[in-house]
Amino acid sequence: MSAYVSAFELFSIGIGPSSSHTVGPMRAAGEFARRLTAGGDLGRVRRVECALYGSLGATGIGHGTPDAVVAGLQGLLPETVDPDAVRDAWTGWADGAPLLLDGVHPIAFGKADVVFAPRTRLPGHPNALALIARDETGQVVAEETYFSVGGGFIRREGEPAAVRSTVLPFDFDDAAGLIALCDEQGITIAEAARRNEAAMGEDAAVATGLDRIWDTMAACVDAGLHADGVLPGMLQVRRRAAAIRAQLEETEADGRRELPGEWLGAFALAVNEQNAAGGRVVTAPTNGAAGILPAVAMYWWRFLADSGLGSGNAVTPYGELVGSALLGYDGHAATSAEAAAWDEAQVAEANRRRGIRRFLLTATALGSLFKANASISGAVGGCQAEVGSACAMAAGGLTAVMGGTNRQIENAAEIAMEHHLGLTCDPVGGLVQIPCIERNAIASSTAVAAARLALRGDGSHYVSLDTVVETMRQTGIDMSHKYKETSEGGLAVNVIEC
Repeated sequence: MSAYVSAFELFSIGIGPSSSHTVGPMRAAGEFARRLTAGGDLGRVRRVECALYGSLGATGIGHGTPDAVVAGLQGLLPETVDPDAVRDAWTGWADGAPLLLDGVHPIAFGKADVVFAPRTRLPGHPNALALIARDETGQVVAEETYFSVGGGFIRREGEPAAVRSTVLPFDFDDAAGLIALCDEQGITIAEAARRNEAAMGEDAAVATGLDRIWDTMAACVDAGLHADGVLPGMLQVRRRAAAIRAQLEETEADGRRELPGEWLGAFALAVNEQNAAGGRVVTAPTNGAAGILPAVAMYWWRFLADSGLGSGNAVTPYGELVGSALLGYDGHAATSAEAAAWDEAQVAEANRRRGIRRFLLTATALGSLFKANASISGAVGGCQAEVGSACAMAAGGLTAVMGGTNRQIENAAEIAMEHHLGLTCDPVGGLVQIPCIERNAIASSTAVAAARLALRGDGSHYVSLDTVVETMRQTGIDMSHKYKETSEGGLAVNVIEC
């Protein structure tokens, strides 16, 4: 089976603060409710119970897991839900108030119906939850166990692995195979990913879908740069992105220009502060690491896209060629006459969007390798699996839009991942705040440094990306569970003790 994961699965639009602890459980609870409806059992249900095991039980409250479960049982979806409808959905629940199961069937529900079992680890995955629906006599109507396997992906216990029905034109299992296929066809990694996406849908839908992902990322950056106050939770962490933005703008207004790297860090802080507040974010490939790709992409968009250094392949100034049509800067298929009438700003916008699509497609191909051959779940591999993977994806994406070759892209991803090996996941207080928010800013800088190093070389290097991916997998296996999202070791313990 191909390692390739669709961009629209790897980059899913959802809410904070965690893809594995918020988005995944919401999807699991929602699927459970929909299965009751599909099986004709919804009307028999009078109560639903949920048990949160392992890491979900240990840090679930700080990650909003029970709130997400309540929202999911009501039929709400991470992609479309108003974040305010999830925030405090469980913590603010009035015991005995009716819950509309799957959005239509009222049942009695109390906060005690969600049980935390942090010391119980199910063999399928450290992030597990069990849902039980009972009738008026207390008899079990339905019972399912789900695993939240990272990045918002879920797996139902006993369900066979999904088999993709579509035959992909570029079927690869590792980085070496991906580069060999691209060499054979004489195409970029981004083009291989685009053709895979097109095989699962339509060309125009791929471009507009990628644009929607970018627009959501950019909106998250902007929202975070203009939001003040204190983040939710006992740590009372104060937001910093808006203050940094104001300082940078003041400096620029005085005629001085701050280094783009200063903005890079602000972009990353902005996204992860929005995530910590439970706002709208794009899982990239997880929520804990959601700031890295948007920050690096925005860094390219604002500082490099018009410099001549980041134009990538010069196919047309107007956009991607889609069949016989030119895809416009706003995502629609533009006629040649329309394209010819665009002004300079529209052409610049088209070039940027074309670059962002290439960035995201390249990152998708790389992220697929981490997901298939190691893990993107902090509960499985520690933070190396989340921030390390995101850093490598961003480094490869930036290298691509800077005109790098496929081997330079692979080299950049390898450099970025190599220097995150062994990184633990130990959120203080079980919140995606310390050290998570700053960690995204630092990793964004690492991604840019890795890209620049790779672009200075010819793509040849001693350690392959496949070797680093396998090393990350082995390191995750060897890592103590204390350093994998449970807040039982590392900073999570020492900050409190000291």
